[in-house]
Amino acid sequence: MHRRQFLAASAAALVLPAAPRADEGTFAVTRSEAEWRKRLTALEYEVMREAGTEPPFSSPLHDQKTPGRYHCRGCDQALYSSNHKYDSGTGWPSFWQSLPGAIGTRRDRKLFISRTECHCSRCGSHLGHIFDDGPPPTGKRHCLNGVALVFRPA
Repeated sequence: MHRRQFLAASAAALVLPAAPRADEGTFAVTRSEAEWRKRLTALEYEVMREAGTEPPFSSPLHDQKTPGRYHCRGCDQALYSSNHKYDSGTGWPSFWQSLPGAIGTRRDRKLFISRTECHCSRCGSHLGHIFDDGPPPTGKRHCLNGVALVFRPA
């Protein structure tokens, strides 16, 4: 994705309604809407359950460089290793791969372009998107919302 496309998509994300929230009942960890709302802040709920996006450069995890693992805020499943984190320059925590079996994916066409949405494989919480402009060895960029993650130092 070129810089101009990225900026246009980011601007559209701020004005377009969020995609439908994660499907409940199809994951090992399920909660009612009321339970999710009680556990999460308004922004966490919007991002994790309604596929919203946090503002770029707003997450303290963006600049986190300590060795450790990044867990799902919704169910505490380990998702990403700090060994796979890199600075993509986009304003969101980015990784070139997830831990095995930790995430699920699906097509997302809400911004008039086809993207790959990623979510926690255990609770379905929306994490972000995966793009094909990352570093070797995968060439992937897992561009994540920091509010969906909890960092645990090694």
